[in-house]
Amino acid sequence: MKQMFLIGGTMGVGKTTVCQILKKKMEKAVFLDGDWCWDADPFQANEETKAMVMDNICHLLNNFIHCSAYETVIFCWVMHEQRIIQQILSSLDLTDCDVQIISLVCSEAALTERLQRDIQAGIRQEDVLERSIRRIRLYDKLATVKIDVSEISAESAAQQIMEMGMP
Repeated sequence: MKQMFLIGGTMGVGKTTVCQILKKKMEKAVFLDGDWCWDADPFQANEETKAMVMDNICHLLNNFIHCSAYETVIFCWVMHEQRIIQQILSSLDLTDCDVQIISLVCSEAALTERLQRDIQAGIRQEDVLERSIRRIRLYDKLATVKIDVSEISAESAAQQIMEMGMP
């Protein structure tokens, strides 16, 4: 049986870092960051590009699921609405696949501190702060396992996720 971890969270919460740790610690793991399927300049969010990124993500995830080289599929993206999660899940062949759906959450203060560091380092634009803070509360409404990363390391979050996948 394959394992799949869908890991959501607002921008700056640490999804990519946690998933990179998971990829290294888990057996025969593959990792897809949804942002890699939509890395464009200029970035455009419209109906056409939204449909394209969803198709890209689901196509790649299905390929990973069907590839015998992998036992664990790890995916992360900003999944702040239940419909995004459902759209992905409904497009995947989850036969013989155990799926864990997780949201990384944190306090507004922790998120602000993380994003401010990224902004100062030139990794993110300043407008990300307001958008990310607005989305924090949306994760409370999702049918996901919540892991509060406000005061824990990415390593600790990864360990908690690994324990969820243990039989």
